[in-house]
Amino acid sequence: MELAFIPSPSRGVLYLGPIPLRGYAFCIIIGVFVAVWFGNKRWIARGGRAGTVADIAVWAVPFGLIGGRLYHVITDYELYFSEGRDWVDAFKIWEGGLGIWGAIALGALGAWIGARRRGIPMPAYADAVAPGIALAQAIGRWGNWFNQELYGRATDLPWALEITSSADGRVPGTYHPTFLYESLWCIGVALLVIWADRRFKLGHGRAFALYVAAYCAGRFWIEYMRVDDAHHILGLRLNNWTALFVFLLAVVYIVISARMRPGREAVVEPAVEATGDESGDANGDDSAKSAKGSSDTEGDPEAGDGTEDDGRAKHDTDVKDDVKDGAESAKKS
Repeated sequence: MELAFIPSPSRGVLYLGPIPLRGYAFCIIIGVFVAVWFGNKRWIARGGRAGTVADIAVWAVPFGLIGGRLYHVITDYELYFSEGRDWVDAFKIWEGGLGIWGAIALGALGAWIGARRRGIPMPAYADAVAPGIALAQAIGRWGNWFNQELYGRATDLPWALEITSSADGRVPGTYHPTFLYESLWCIGVALLVIWADRRFKLGHGRAFALYVAAYCAGRFWIEYMRVDDAHHILGLRLNNWTALFVFLLAVVYIVISARMRPGREAVVEPAVEATGDESGDANGDDSAKSAKGSSDTEGDPEAGDGTEDDGRAKHDTDVKDDVKDGAESAKKS
């Protein structure tokens, strides 16, 4: 008998009048808002303009959702195209089923399109939004809790997850809450990236690569605990191999990038730099001219001495004129 466990929701959808509010979709939406909000704060701190992250997210989010769904449907095609299945279910994204690998890959393509349209370096944008993406994943994983899916092996630990549904081959019982493990891991990844970015001034996409590598490390052991059906290659689940491959790519990128392009970008949004220069020229002409004149005088010792000598010469001339006038008056008298 279990003394404690995490209960599962009795249903994954709530109704606000006639409007259905699905827990899975709600978690995804909240995660997107958090990612955009936090990414915007980091972008401004890097010297970017407020609102740029949201503008590019308009491209990245739809691409990411499509990519995540495509990856899930392709790697679990039997859930939608085998005998007795309805292929229309492949479009029902609100029922769950997003592959993070496809979401990041296609989402990055959408972000690249948005960044290119604004003349923004994609690596700098990726660095700014990396911790926010990890937090979005931490929130989005709770959608699996609403759907009673993607849990681990059976256990009687105090934090075990109780599964009550018997649909789609589920066996009611208590299992490892892998959704919770991944959620907590993603929060840790976000904190790691924030710390490393401040400590080492990561740039040129290295903060994003660190997020990818750290997430893959956690996903590998969490994926190994799951018991849902999956394709296996050499005894490992497909997502284990994907995590391992992407982890190696991220580490290689960090090493090569640090050698070829050390430091971080000085300018992340050229339009902001140009606007600042124009503003300074328009409002500071008089002060600039004054500063220039002052600088010229201070920089040329002869200019300062010449001013003093001119005053003395004028004074001597005036004295001579007075003496001459006095002499002429004496002769006339």
